[in-house]
Amino acid sequence: MTFPDGFLWGSATSAHQVEGGNTNNDWWDFEQTPASAARWSSGDGIDHFHRYADDFALLASLGHTAHRLSLEWSRIEPAPGQFSRAAIGHYRRVLTELAATGMAGFVTLHHFTLPRWLAARGGWLASDATDLFTRYCAFVTEALGDLMPYLCTINEPQMIALHGYLEGYHPPGLTNPALWRRVGGVLLDAHLAAVPAIRAAGGTQIGLAVQLPLLDGPEPFLSLMRHEIVDRYLDGLTGVDGGDWLGVQYYRKQWVDPASPFFFAPPPPDVPVTQMGWAVHPDGLREILHRAARVGLPIYVTENGIATEDDTERIAYLRSHVAAVGQAIAEGVDVRGYLHWSAFDNFEWSEGYRPRFGLIAVDDDFTRHPKPSAHAFAGIIRQGTHP
Repeated sequence: MTFPDGFLWGSATSAHQVEGGNTNNDWWDFEQTPASAARWSSGDGIDHFHRYADDFALLASLGHTAHRLSLEWSRIEPAPGQFSRAAIGHYRRVLTELAATGMAGFVTLHHFTLPRWLAARGGWLASDATDLFTRYCAFVTEALGDLMPYLCTINEPQMIALHGYLEGYHPPGLTNPALWRRVGGVLLDAHLAAVPAIRAAGGTQIGLAVQLPLLDGPEPFLSLMRHEIVDRYLDGLTGVDGGDWLGVQYYRKQWVDPASPFFFAPPPPDVPVTQMGWAVHPDGLREILHRAARVGLPIYVTENGIATEDDTERIAYLRSHVAAVGQAIAEGVDVRGYLHWSAFDNFEWSEGYRPRFGLIAVDDDFTRHPKPSAHAFAGIIRQGTHP
């Protein structure tokens, strides 16, 4: 398929899932709590904290022209108002190395983890959470903005709210519908407050990454859930300074059910599912891209992938979903890049290390092994760049 000139291709990670040693955040505490949903500890991750240069070189050798990663807030601000020069120095080296490979950097400032001190104050329910996040964003932009061509404020605000405050699957492990809705609004407000602060601190291309499942089910409940998970975020970015680009993350079709405790039903028995139990529905990505286009911002697919032990399934998933992106572009949607989740097999939050999302396998001694899907993706990149 033909993709626009300058279309970016790559993959994604997040700090807590790959770095290792992030012991000062709410996720680490959640992992150590026997009653939580976490199956085991993130531990050493895949030691990306020390191996980032080799990892970037490997991804570049596979044809990637962009890479998405995150900065760990709890390293940068280990105590309230105390910013670590060592952490900033480390991330400056990381981002300098990434730029040296020629890959465009998409840098996320908040990818699920909160500093332990902020979690103790109530996390996103703290009265000053938005102000504290805005201060953090401004500080990082002033320190590293010259190395962040694409900056994402928050990863998947609706999933932070859904998993943490309705399903109890992520920190803080609550199951309160009222708090779920409240936190969703706080996260959107935090992004909107961060945008002018980032611009004032030096500017960069600012975005928000939202996970948008294709929802199905009975009305009027379907419309209510679509509002909470999709529309409130997309509508909230429309007609305001919501940034310069929109990150769309798509994994599945999902069925809503008002009779379920957490408002979702499992996929029908005849629908193919991943290791996560998620329904595979490639055309949903095309549909979601059309919905996201109504915001009026350029779009990057900042996550899309499959958890599977069968790498032939991953190759099929990649081809079908990249084709869906190509079709959306042909239909007029302004999509400018595709970043696969994930670059490596890594820590998958409450599911631990069982799900295999990566293009690259990682041994117990941290040796990296590109899978056939990594090479298949390299072929897709070559074909999409030079059809």
